[in-house]
Amino acid sequence: MTRAVRGAGRLARYGFSDVERAAELLAQADRPGQAGPAGYIGLGVWDTRTWRPVDEAAERLLETFGHAADPDLALRQLCRLAAAAGPDLLQALADDQRLRRRILALLGVSSALGDHLVTNPDQWRALTGDTPGWPLGYGDDDTSTVQALRTSYRRALMRIVVADLTGAYDVEMTMGRLSALADATLAAALRLATRERPGDAAACRLAVIAMGKCGGLELNYVSDVDVVFVAEPAGTEDPEAALRAASTLSIRLMHICALVAWPIDAALRPEGHQGALVRTLASYRAYYTKWAKTWEFQALLKARPAAGDADLGRRWLAELQPLIWQAAERPQAVEDVRAMRGRITDAVPRAELEREIKRGPGGLRDIEFAVQLLQLVHGRADERLRSPSTLGALRALVEGGFVGLADGEALVRAYRFLRVVEHRLQLQRLRRTHTVPTDAAELRWLAHALGYRPTSQRPVAAAFRADWVRHATEVRRLHAKLFYRPLLEAVARVSTDALRLTPQAARARLELLGYSDPLGALRHIRVLTGGVSRTAAIQRTLLPVLLDEFADAPEPDRGLLAYRQVSEKLGSTPWYLRLLRDSGPVALRLAHLLGVSRYVTDLLAHDPEALRLLADDAELVPRRSERLLEGFTAAANRHAGNPVDAIVAVRALRRRELFRVASADLLGTLDVTAVGDALSELTDATLNAALNAARVAVGADPALRFALIGMGRLGGWETSYPSDADVLFVYESPAGMAEDAASAAGLAIAEELRRLLGRPAPDPPLGVDADLRPEGRHGPLVRSLTAYGHYYARWSKVWEAQALLRARFVCGDADLGDRFLALADRVRYPDGGIRDDQVAEIRRIKARVETERLPRGADRETHTKLGLGGLADVEWTAQLLQLRHGHAVAGLRTPRTLHALTAAVGAGLLGEEDATSLTEAWVQASRVRNALTLVRGRASDQLPRSGSDLMAVIRILDPEPGTRPEAFLDTYLHVARAARQAAERTLDAI
Repeated sequence: MTRAVRGAGRLARYGFSDVERAAELLAQADRPGQAGPAGYIGLGVWDTRTWRPVDEAAERLLETFGHAADPDLALRQLCRLAAAAGPDLLQALADDQRLRRRILALLGVSSALGDHLVTNPDQWRALTGDTPGWPLGYGDDDTSTVQALRTSYRRALMRIVVADLTGAYDVEMTMGRLSALADATLAAALRLATRERPGDAAACRLAVIAMGKCGGLELNYVSDVDVVFVAEPAGTEDPEAALRAASTLSIRLMHICALVAWPIDAALRPEGHQGALVRTLASYRAYYTKWAKTWEFQALLKARPAAGDADLGRRWLAELQPLIWQAAERPQAVEDVRAMRGRITDAVPRAELEREIKRGPGGLRDIEFAVQLLQLVHGRADERLRSPSTLGALRALVEGGFVGLADGEALVRAYRFLRVVEHRLQLQRLRRTHTVPTDAAELRWLAHALGYRPTSQRPVAAAFRADWVRHATEVRRLHAKLFYRPLLEAVARVSTDALRLTPQAARARLELLGYSDPLGALRHIRVLTGGVSRTAAIQRTLLPVLLDEFADAPEPDRGLLAYRQVSEKLGSTPWYLRLLRDSGPVALRLAHLLGVSRYVTDLLAHDPEALRLLADDAELVPRRSERLLEGFTAAANRHAGNPVDAIVAVRALRRRELFRVASADLLGTLDVTAVGDALSELTDATLNAALNAARVAVGADPALRFALIGMGRLGGWETSYPSDADVLFVYESPAGMAEDAASAAGLAIAEELRRLLGRPAPDPPLGVDADLRPEGRHGPLVRSLTAYGHYYARWSKVWEAQALLRARFVCGDADLGDRFLALADRVRYPDGGIRDDQVAEIRRIKARVETERLPRGADRETHTKLGLGGLADVEWTAQLLQLRHGHAVAGLRTPRTLHALTAAVGAGLLGEEDATSLTEAWVQASRVRNALTLVRGRASDQLPRSGSDLMAVIRILDPEPGTRPEAFLDTYLHVARAARQAAERTLDAI
């Protein structure tokens, strides 16, 4: 390998791409310090004969090039600067490591600042010394003329850039220094304008208010500086004349700033570009009180006095800041902010959208808008959140419990990363840009400027892109999570005073909301919010909203007590409050459930982790049979050999599923037939697991066939929350087993199944009721299939045929179940239908049931089961049609009431109007019966005519506010009476 080739390799390792040009510029000049024809001099640090650095100082200089974003650019710029600055620069670079790093970092990242240094070669000296000693703003620099101010601005900007590039400043310090430099520039420009127009200056007091990034102390390198101007007359000057003078000064200030540093943008003033450039304090107050839109108050979050009359600036801020928090109470405030974010995204050209680190998805605007929306909503009551800085406000949101620790840290990391990317993009040519380049060479430059270095595994551009995508993806996720958090609208609806939750405000609020025991409720609140922990902070965020939600329930105190009980069980669990605060509609759903349902409250008290189901709509879809059977079987198998523990595990799963179904029901995602299906399938799966456990417990012979036949509401897929499992037990002895032994084994299985499911437990009981068996309670608990056949052929009564209309196979031996149903078909659908005397018998039984079984003191008109137009009227009507015509009409051979009514209409056996009346009444009574159980936590068939339980039922079944109890009852009675009349007409016609 030649010496030149090895030397070229060394130069490449220093980061140079054009090694021949680098060798030429690094080589010893014929006349050191004298520029060549292109304005360059050789640096004299590279020996082209040996292809090595000439000495150790040269080696150190070359190594420093390797840290520059673009070593080739840094070399070209340094050669130009050395030609202009003379030998002192090269000697200083050799002696001062810090200066060497600063100069080469600057020259390697920004051609624009390199050009400035070449034009002003002595300014390299401003980059010497200790960084902490550099002035904030201009210090002693000359700002006496526009040209001097421009030169001083570039000098100060260079100091910030080199401190940023060499790690002396982090991104927050860089933004803060740039903002301070902007303040100093505005002040200097105002001084120049004042000196040029002393008459105008004497006529007014003028304050410059920083807005946007400058106001938030997060200015970047190349940006418009957003301001508004406020003025007042000086002394007794005419207000109009003072405003004209202030406008003249402001226009000149804007002109000077454009010449020196950057354009001034005053478009955030009232009425934008169409409005007056300068207003008085009274004019601002009038505009923001009457006309300002939500986005204008959002912009005020970052307002701060920057230059001019400091007292006037402070007064302006003190007058307008309170209006921000009043605007946040507007009904449309949250949606306004969301809509504004959407318009900003829509304005980005589609081709640039994914490359925009500012306005694109996962960009800086996503973070800023999420933070600002949370500030508007929660800052009304928590003054710590009223920071103009995005990162300052974000940290306060985390500290206050409004944003989770992990989420907050992720957003801080992403914001810092994206800001640094934005800074590097702008530094190259000192141009305003927020778009990541697509060109491979420019992308490599950007990655180098950000500190990425190539490895054998991954090029620098790929490493940068991976980090960028990771941060952007996380920002998108968190933006959606925080910006569209359903709790925000609810918090925004709560008044500022209510949000503060001071004892006095809370007590008054509780009384106003209708809590019957405000002092007791206040004690609950103190327990939940006391102390300085994050748990207490999050509770202080949640409770104002939840108190309003509980107040919509008939008994707010009960909802709050239930919430305290759940919180005490789960308060130390890290996911609990995070779930309520962050995860979709969980908090509002929980408040609704606890406010109206003792049934759900009891379920949750014994299984608090079921709360997680409320976070995802998909989790509120009832599990189908196959999945239930799989889960229950797996749970039981984990306790193989211990039937009691197996059923405890199964019942725990059943409790979770009951919570799922009840929650979906109360939240309006299930109709009454879907609830019946879900509860019936859940009962089937529970009985299946219990049957398997019972067989193990009694040591039943595997060859013994055994099946459970569903009857009643279970058989009809119409199970309600309080329903027992009505079943028949049927067995068939295997070959070689004596009948008495098989009967004893079947009895043992049935009794053990009932015992296992009847053991005391925290879940709602599942009674196993076999009273619909032949001979009722007086008959054998279990029978063989043959015995059932003999009984039904010789002894069965018409009510037993009626009961068999709902029979279906539930679990156990499927073949045995099918053969039982074939036997049942001959009984329930007899050839020619039941006789007239049997019809009369059923009607007599119905009348006796309504008389004897209706509880003493019950209101016949509002009893959902046995009252007028109740379940019995509808179901007995459908069942008589089935018994009479089921042999001829296939559609009537169904265990489902509503299906039977539909089939009867199709067969011409029932008028459509009567069918509609019967269907509406059945749905109404079923919904009310379920709602009563959910409200009271126990079985109930009687709809009360007044009281909190009635109001809770109304809230469940008619969630629209304002429904009066009288109107609800009138509707109930109207539907029930129509059904009673339809039932009587149909029964008379059978």
